[in-house]
Amino acid sequence: MKKTILDYDTVDLDEENNALVIIDQTKLPGSIELLKITDLKEMWDAIFLLKVRGAPAIGVAAAIGIYVEAVRLAETAKSFEEFYSGFAKARDYLDSARPTAVNLNWALSRMDEVAKRASELPLKDVLEKLHREAIEIREEDIRVCRSIGEYGLTLIKDGDGLLTHCNAGKLAAVKYGTATAPMYIGQEKGYHFRIFSDETRPLLQGARLTSFELHSAGMDVTLICDNMAGSVMRNGWVNAVFVGCDRVAANGDAANKIGTSMVAALAKQYNIPFYVCAPTSTIDMATPSGDEIRIEQRKPEEITEMWYERRMAPNGVKVYNPAFDVTDSSLITGIVTEYGIARPPYAESLERIFAKKSEEKQVK
Repeated sequence: MKKTILDYDTVDLDEENNALVIIDQTKLPGSIELLKITDLKEMWDAIFLLKVRGAPAIGVAAAIGIYVEAVRLAETAKSFEEFYSGFAKARDYLDSARPTAVNLNWALSRMDEVAKRASELPLKDVLEKLHREAIEIREEDIRVCRSIGEYGLTLIKDGDGLLTHCNAGKLAAVKYGTATAPMYIGQEKGYHFRIFSDETRPLLQGARLTSFELHSAGMDVTLICDNMAGSVMRNGWVNAVFVGCDRVAANGDAANKIGTSMVAALAKQYNIPFYVCAPTSTIDMATPSGDEIRIEQRKPEEITEMWYERRMAPNGVKVYNPAFDVTDSSLITGIVTEYGIARPPYAESLERIFAKKSEEKQVK
């Protein structure tokens, strides 16, 4: 039987060759190509150039990537101090690849803490602890996304029409995704949904990735242009909107792929619930509101010529190309996490989510 995109891991570790393994998402859906990366600059490029993308997947790739680099550093380091000096530089370098997605910094910080706590141990033991943490971050992502899917599924019913923007699917995580997790879990339970996937300009993640993976999974998915979302909502075809996010502020404002805030405003207009699916690793309680979230600016060429045989915009025209926008918390019906669903007021409900997370960790 011919393999589909669902048969490949989005992010993995090649133990034998000490390499970060990712699906090159810039080649999808035309071809499925696996990249085995051992070089730090190539890791940075893979994150920056969106070869690996989606907040959860970026975090997992960073954890595995910094472990791969740690193994290389340990080969020549004569002390922990020498090793950690190179490790810290590699951590900061990878962290600079994408400024908006908090999972990148979150995963690298976790790996950094593991290294510092092991400073008195032999380097081979430091590497073993880093290896264990990188694998745990990967496995944790699978558990978290499944839990988000279970909670999200309680918000919808069999036969519902669902709309999503960008790609917060399997390709944005290790498995299940965030916004698509209720769809995958629902499919496992025999549910059938009618799914509308915004194409998501300018990089077309909804067209190239979301529609590709959901179609490969045998789901009923319809690709639409971004400016058609209002039309399908007005027709009564959408019962709920599920989107992912790259950072949630303490007040519930959420940064996600550009165009998400417009989808949220349309959903409000047509009285359709709008849900943000967010692992707690994506919720940044140190950021008070969306006003403080730094928005990544991308190259003009992504709009003017990337997808065209010939440049389609006049030479010299000004281009504004933010990768993300911020959806105001007032437009968000609920934030679906692995520990439950937060609802307004988010300053209070998100605190309760983290309290529950803390309690469950203590029990374990």
